Amino acid sequence: MIKSANPALTADIFRKEAKVESTESMTIQGTVNKSAILLLIAVATASFTWNKFFHGFNVNGIMLLGAIAAFVFALITIFKKDIAHITAPAYAGFEGLFLGGISAYFEMQYPGIVIQAVGLTFCTMFSLLGAYKSGLIKVTENFKLGVFAATGAIGIFYFFSIILGFFGINLPLIHSNGIFGIGFSVFVVVIAALNLVMDFDFIESGEAMGAPKYMEWYSAFGLMVTLVWLYIEILRLLAKLQSRRD
Repeated sequence: MIKSANPALTADIFRKEAKVESTESMTIQGTVNKSAILLLIAVATASFTWNKFFHGFNVNGIMLLGAIAAFVFALITIFKKDIAHITAPAYAGFEGLFLGGISAYFEMQYPGIVIQAVGLTFCTMFSLLGAYKSGLIKVTENFKLGVFAATGAIGIFYFFSIILGFFGINLPLIHSNGIFGIGFSVFVVVIAALNLVMDFDFIESGEAMGAPKYMEWYSAFGLMVTLVWLYIEILRLLAKLQSRRD
């Protein structure tokens, strides 16, 4: 069985958690409700950093705190799924601090870009959800393998770019607004979007397998991780496209 490209959501996880005794099982509706809660928390904290930035405050420290704390709470959530009702909201809150800052920086440079990125992110999510529910997109083993491999390759590429950055070596493919740079961003956006389909499939599998109720929070967390990635990549793509017009 090929795992989801999102490390937070795998069929194996749902299968194991389904064995845990619980008086209630997770539902798709419950996961949707908890996903909405996480999004609201993220928006609230993002608004805090956003407002600080546009009132002249240096938000780099807030962004760094948010990024580090979000990473820590993400790891805790992955390894301690039964406390996801605590760690997932904490992740969303700290992730929002980071997203508010990075969004503000992009907005200052390219006015209007954030609302475009947010709109495209949610349009992509609902369009893919509709395609998945209607059967237009089928999550076959080959589909899983392709998305898993592409996501892994992107992760490795980003990892090495960060390492090289410490030595003053920048890979133009990631940051360039040329044809190859834009093409790379389009590819990453597509793969991030396809990860949403994988997430939908595994959340549906969780309900079918009778996973315990607390897995709703965990599933919402996994979906949130993918949405954050998709939003950031769309933001980067739009910035590259707009910079070509300037």
